[in-house]
Amino acid sequence: MPLDGRFGPVETRVAGLNARYKYHGATAVLEHALRDRDVGRVALVSSFGAESVVLLHLLSVVSPHTPVLFIDTQMLFPETLAYQKTLAEKLYLTEIRTLSVTPDQILAQDPQGNLHKSNTDACCAFRKTAVLESALSGFDAWITGRKRYQSGTRADVEFFEADGDARLKINPLAHWSPEDLQDYIINNRLPRHPLVAQGYPSIGCAPCTSPVKQGEDPRAGRWRNTTKTECGIHFINGKMVRKSAKDAA
Repeated sequence: MPLDGRFGPVETRVAGLNARYKYHGATAVLEHALRDRDVGRVALVSSFGAESVVLLHLLSVVSPHTPVLFIDTQMLFPETLAYQKTLAEKLYLTEIRTLSVTPDQILAQDPQGNLHKSNTDACCAFRKTAVLESALSGFDAWITGRKRYQSGTRADVEFFEADGDARLKINPLAHWSPEDLQDYIINNRLPRHPLVAQGYPSIGCAPCTSPVKQGEDPRAGRWRNTTKTECGIHFINGKMVRKSAKDAA
């Protein structure tokens, strides 16, 4: 439920916000979302992946003290961890919160570190979605980098979406194209994730991410040779809900 009970139904809020900011650009959507009374308390969730620097830079300009939630699944590429530190320093982001499962939780649910080999959904639910759900309990909305061009499941993404029955998702870059992102990175001289140059246009956990060949969908390297397209943070069976590790098992 909303943190202080002052909000109306989430679907009503989503419809109103999308109508209000329909013709706004990414920066304006971000600025307004951070102070709109229909949105509430906001955090940005970032993977510090291939395109994350664009949204992180926008936030650094608009509101660098906004909480940034970074999920360290403890299976990330070393390059991602190094990149996260680089961006935090370069962009003067002062409120980055690194989230992880505890050693005791790993011992209980994935002691060999091979859950991803037998059940990728359960691994994502354990190492990512449950961790995020706990962290988001203190917020009314969260900012994501979801964009329409990324895959079929994201083709209809709007600036504002329902996240369950109470919380909102904010997608300032929903209408941006790959060219828009590249132009922004170049024009602002932003550092790129080092794995992009090695053929990784979409970057997740190391065991479940592979390089993408020319002409492939940018997310083709995520869970390759499976039907899985989302980690569970955003979609489960086409619905914007999240599974617990128990449900995914």
